[in-house]
Amino acid sequence: MNQKSKTVVFFGSGPVAAESLELLWQDFAVEAVVTKPKPAHHKGAFPVIDVTKKHKLPLHTVSNKKELSKLMATKPFTSSVGVLIDFGIIVAQDVIDYFPRGIVNSHFSVLPDLRGADPITFAILSGQEVTGVSLMLLVEAMDEGPLISFGEYKLPTDIDTPTLTRQLIGLSHMLLKAELPRYLDNPNFKPASQDITGRKVSYSRKLSKDDGLIDWTKPADQIEREIRAFIDWPGSRTTIAGKDVTITKAHVVPVNHPGDKPGSIEAVAGVLMVECGRDSLCISRLKPAGKKEMTAEAFINGHKDLLTK
Repeated sequence: MNQKSKTVVFFGSGPVAAESLELLWQDFAVEAVVTKPKPAHHKGAFPVIDVTKKHKLPLHTVSNKKELSKLMATKPFTSSVGVLIDFGIIVAQDVIDYFPRGIVNSHFSVLPDLRGADPITFAILSGQEVTGVSLMLLVEAMDEGPLISFGEYKLPTDIDTPTLTRQLIGLSHMLLKAELPRYLDNPNFKPASQDITGRKVSYSRKLSKDDGLIDWTKPADQIEREIRAFIDWPGSRTTIAGKDVTITKAHVVPVNHPGDKPGSIEAVAGVLMVECGRDSLCISRLKPAGKKEMTAEAFINGHKDLLTK
């Protein structure tokens, strides 16, 4: 079957949506793109709009749930299905019902695990060994729709959020390419309950800037996961030698020093050792505020009087 003969309407707004649209366009006929408008104060690229213009696709912008429903009331599309990835706007039932085959949401976790706004980051934060992507038929309740398909991805122990995001975008497209035509060609297709995955219900949430403030009373392995999860934003921030820094690379050392309080720092052989609530964290790279990322050794050399014992 020529998949380009199957048209879809794409709903998406963020960077993940833009990369997903670039892939989707290669294998499906995209009738139109619905996204958030570029804010008046925004400078530079606005990824989904840029991809849409690049491929000369029809573009519709909506700012909220009400505007989306108003758009659909004009009956602008003929596609039987919508595809939603990283949209950031609540979708009402009237919009879902507009499409004879509904809206397929590619959600970047194995549902019902990590429903909510940021499943990629929380897969790392929670120390998961396996995450994945779920193709779900959208319902009004948050990420509770039945599944068309799902795929799993085994997380390397040192993976960070940008790398995991790229891997899951690729997995998402593989699933859409294989399973969406199968779904569209079978009017009797029955989606499965999320129970089929064997996962328990859990939730992610939107991050805040305060999430990046390191609490040294936490176990070192938890802080190390935060560093990898927050590498893009909000960053894992602390103060070392009186300087505000963002830690970008570290590993756990299974040792505590009796008498040292969590947050105690020692420069050892070109790295920074920090006492944690359990075990210690060895910092190898960091970024001082207003400066480029550097090795811990370079930072130590600039602050020897404050860091050596």
